[in-house]
Amino acid sequence: MAVSMYPWQQDAWTRLQAMRARLPHAILFHGPAGVGKADFIETFAQALLCENVRPDGHACGTCASCGWFAQGNHPDYRRVRPEALEDEVPAAEGEDAPAEEKKTKTKTASKEIKIEQVRALADFMNISTHRQGLRVVVLYPAESLNMPASNALLKTLEEPPPGTVFLLASNGLDRLLPTILSRCRKFALPMPEHAEALAWLEAQGVQDADGWLREQGGAPLAALAQAETGSREELDGLLQILAQPSVDAALRSADKLSKAPLASLVAWQQRWLYDVFSYKLSGVIRYYPRYQRELAALAGRVNVANLVQAIKSTNERRAVADHPLSPKLFVEDMLLDYIARCGAGAV
Repeated sequence: MAVSMYPWQQDAWTRLQAMRARLPHAILFHGPAGVGKADFIETFAQALLCENVRPDGHACGTCASCGWFAQGNHPDYRRVRPEALEDEVPAAEGEDAPAEEKKTKTKTASKEIKIEQVRALADFMNISTHRQGLRVVVLYPAESLNMPASNALLKTLEEPPPGTVFLLASNGLDRLLPTILSRCRKFALPMPEHAEALAWLEAQGVQDADGWLREQGGAPLAALAQAETGSREELDGLLQILAQPSVDAALRSADKLSKAPLASLVAWQQRWLYDVFSYKLSGVIRYYPRYQRELAALAGRVNVANLVQAIKSTNERRAVADHPLSPKLFVEDMLLDYIARCGAGAV
């Protein structure tokens, strides 16, 4: 299990080392999806378990502990994440997971962290550590904890076992229980500067790196994952409907679009609405410069009050995108609501 860290995380790593002397029992790393939070915390986990830490705080990579960690079988380390992240391509769907572990997506694996997974930590935490050092639990994304699992984790965080450190990662603090937030030290991992992320993508050999990066909201790992697919089919299918709102087109496309990750569809629409609003106010387009003509036309005719309501509605829809009753109905409702507010009959 090789771990890595990205150029834009160097300053964060330096800040993190200041916490080593008085390490809290739980640290919650938070920031946008696609910036490498999971890689970062697993790098830190290896460093905490390393028996010969380097002066810069990184693991030595050569001790017995590092060897076990690299093989994925360190006795004092546990990783908890949804079953689906073991099998799917997470960065393309807005999830942070180590890049080297992305596999083929499945439809049957759970996208939640379940109570059984949290309870399974009990035996691990109640035995002595193998090397008389720390015991480390990594858990991400924390917002995928279902309610029973959240409550079980909360009990552990309220009475943490000695010598145990929890490292959690989240794409959105507003999606976590306040009681869990209050029992963790929060540590921000922000989006990198556009120029730094762009330079990294170009170094990976990504063609049209600027376009992919903008479309993914500035998240370099999400941009890399999308660029590797070489396809904008789902994104362009949605944007064409948003550019020329039509009830018939929305209903025809809903079934096909519902096969895409719903959280991604919502994020794409959020960025589209931001571009419309930004162009209307200042003539600036951030995310979809390829659609400048369509954005300019829509911005010229849309009512500001309707646009604000469309933005609010889309933001609210994000909260339920991971657990829809019916993906197709979710997409239909999202598109019809947008058309009602931004279509020709509403402006």
